[in-house]
Amino acid sequence: MRKLYVIGIGAGDRRQLTVQAIEAIREADTFFVIGKGEVKRELTEVRAAMLDAYASPGHRVVEIADPPRDRVGDDAGDYREVVADWHRRRAELLGAAFDTTTGVGAILVWGDPALYDSTLRMVGHVRTAGAEFDCTVIPGVTSVQALAAAHRVVLHEIGEPVHITTGRRLRAEGAAADGSTVVMLDGECSFARIPAGDLHIWWGANLGLPDQTLIEGPLREVADSIERRREELRAAKGWVFDIYLLRRTAQR
Repeated sequence: MRKLYVIGIGAGDRRQLTVQAIEAIREADTFFVIGKGEVKRELTEVRAAMLDAYASPGHRVVEIADPPRDRVGDDAGDYREVVADWHRRRAELLGAAFDTTTGVGAILVWGDPALYDSTLRMVGHVRTAGAEFDCTVIPGVTSVQALAAAHRVVLHEIGEPVHITTGRRLRAEGAAADGSTVVMLDGECSFARIPAGDLHIWWGANLGLPDQTLIEGPLREVADSIERRREELRAAKGWVFDIYLLRRTAQR
């Protein structure tokens, strides 16, 4: 393989693809997909629809089985070690696939490759191990942007910061005292495990997909509704992707 594109494809709606992303998809010969099993087959199908629409005839798709990852509690050190090991094992599988590929390869990444995604780290491991190929990164629309657009809000107040974090960190540290907090990768409804106080929430699930769902309001009033709706969505297909914005009422 002489060249690899790492392409941000947005939150799920193929209309979010940029012209630059479409041009890269058309140039690629082989697409590498780390499969998530039948439970998340819909995500693979969304990628497949993008390739059907924009990839060149005769392109090849190489699906790689995702190695299992150990689950740990909230201890930050244990979490980083487990995830780093998982990334290394993923990188080994990718490297093996790269070695049998010629021409131009591509990996389609949900959202943007630079925000809470491990692909660039894995590609870095492969290159450090000795693989030689050019790598070009194509930015994409993130779920953060999709959330703000869906709710028709600005992520921050005038001159205020935006803190982007995870559910794990929200449980440990709470919402930012100054500015707004965007929470990603939260499988435990961490918003319900912090003091609601004067927090307002803008929540979105499966953004860009047909079952996109939005709920907004004072956290103390809508937290239960969000938890119920999230569980309904998860039960319907076995998974749910959600993200939310928290801001104190005084800052609105």
